[in-house]
Amino acid sequence: MLAKQYSHRLPSTYDMGIIRERATRRGPLWDATEGLGFKAFVVRERGRYGATANVYSAVYLWLDAGQTADFFMGSRFQNVIDDFGRPDVETWLPLDARKGPAQRALALYREEQPIGDQDNRAELRATLIEQNRRIAEQDDTVAVVSALDVANWKLIRFTLSSSAPVAAAGRTVYEVLHLARPGVASLK
Repeated sequence: MLAKQYSHRLPSTYDMGIIRERATRRGPLWDATEGLGFKAFVVRERGRYGATANVYSAVYLWLDAGQTADFFMGSRFQNVIDDFGRPDVETWLPLDARKGPAQRALALYREEQPIGDQDNRAELRATLIEQNRRIAEQDDTVAVVSALDVANWKLIRFTLSSSAPVAAAGRTVYEVLHLARPGVASLK
């Protein structure tokens, strides 16, 4: 498995309706993508849920690393490059991925936790897995994924929620425009 995200910062005057239309048009093309756990088409709109800028982003959980490579080297990613330029892509090693009972996502939350030099990584992982288990049991959880950023030594957690987005300290809030979820049923 691989988790990844890339984002495009947009001008403050950008018509976010263009992005909403893009997600409506392109999102369903991902609904049956082989090797994909999920792809969330998400936005942060300036002035909403703590956002200070307009951002269009995609968050993925790939179940098959080979399919990830096919995506990056194929026409689907070329569409992204053609429309927005070549983005920086954050890529992480998933440590735990779980499905929840909810089906439709309205919000995606990203949390980060640095790993200190003296931190017990095994204990951090065990705690993370237990936290994910509890999050996955909540009625509004679609999926929760925690991953390791080995380049920057931090833990990343993404929670897809069926509840409306709510700004909160310590997490980045995204509005979900479309969630393709062909492999979510295979998660724990």
